Amino acid sequence: MIKPYGVVGLVPTTWGIKTRSDIMKNIDHLEELSHGALWLSSLDLPVRLLVLPEGALQGFNDEALDLPIAEFLNDGAIDIPGPETDRLGELAKSQNVFIMAQAKTRDPDWPGIMFNVGFVIDPKGNIILKHHKMSSLLPCERSASPHDLYDEWIKKYGRSLQSFWPVVDTEIGRLGIMMAMEGNFPENGRGLALNGAEVVYRASLPTPFTENDLFEISNRARALENNFYVVAPNIGSMYMFPTTQAPIDCGGGRSLIVDYKGKIVGKQEDTNGSTYVYGVIDIEAMRYHRSNASVSNWLKDIRTECAQLIYENPIYPKNTYLHEPQGNHKHYRETILNKQIEKMIERNVFVPSVYDKK
Repeated sequence: MIKPYGVVGLVPTTWGIKTRSDIMKNIDHLEELSHGALWLSSLDLPVRLLVLPEGALQGFNDEALDLPIAEFLNDGAIDIPGPETDRLGELAKSQNVFIMAQAKTRDPDWPGIMFNVGFVIDPKGNIILKHHKMSSLLPCERSASPHDLYDEWIKKYGRSLQSFWPVVDTEIGRLGIMMAMEGNFPENGRGLALNGAEVVYRASLPTPFTENDLFEISNRARALENNFYVVAPNIGSMYMFPTTQAPIDCGGGRSLIVDYKGKIVGKQEDTNGSTYVYGVIDIEAMRYHRSNASVSNWLKDIRTECAQLIYENPIYPKNTYLHEPQGNHKHYRETILNKQIEKMIERNVFVPSVYDKK
């Protein structure tokens, strides 16, 4: 039996990095913030899960400044495991919590490729799951998706749900990761759910997508349609560099914890200073709902043979980074984005607006 437990999602101030060594300043702050957040939150129920938002370690300068991938890989991307995850492992051990977090990474098996990886650390400090982001914040994020390397990816790791939407079974439930833009594509949530996920990490999104309710709507929709918890702490204020005079509120707040029926069970609207969001996860209640509801345990009723028709014709090109390096913003817009919109119009999926006519 898994007793109900508390989950804390940090909403930290972040300093964008110039070099990999700058990450340690962010980890210093995360350690300080977590001590206060965990102590205060444990006045309710014991906290078993600590979640760090996307960007908490490195910021987003690789995206905002359109840095060359080779430059960031050399002195910005981390290794997993590495010194940074070792420190987070010590934090997990000292607080007896699982940690879910994210970082831009490099991998010796994929030289010259930058990934965006979500990972889980257990209370013993071990990395027990790594998830490679499937859907980046295009066109400004150039992290490679497994789909960008598809043919070689399935040769190395197989063609299974675990190869693309991995889930790890733990003493606090089955954990999975659906970062940022991934949560805007129902396929990513469904892939995790059909692989058994019960608690899903979904962080972060920037403004304007928080201020127009997109973040909340997508978090609640993915939780409801898949009957799993979504833990979605957003980024806080960010200094572009460690020496920048004042921070920018890139996230706009709206940090959430959503239960398996799409109900908000924890929220933090504020980003004026470092803060956190807290909620309670009841795995046994979720499992009971899944196995006893007649209607709203939706997964049992998926019409898979018909649904496959939706994806019969390829849409986004696979293997993009097997054939060419990860480019800059302009290159992506010219070679991918514009062509994708044209493809949707040609297939009569999109209809041009009168605003498009010159």
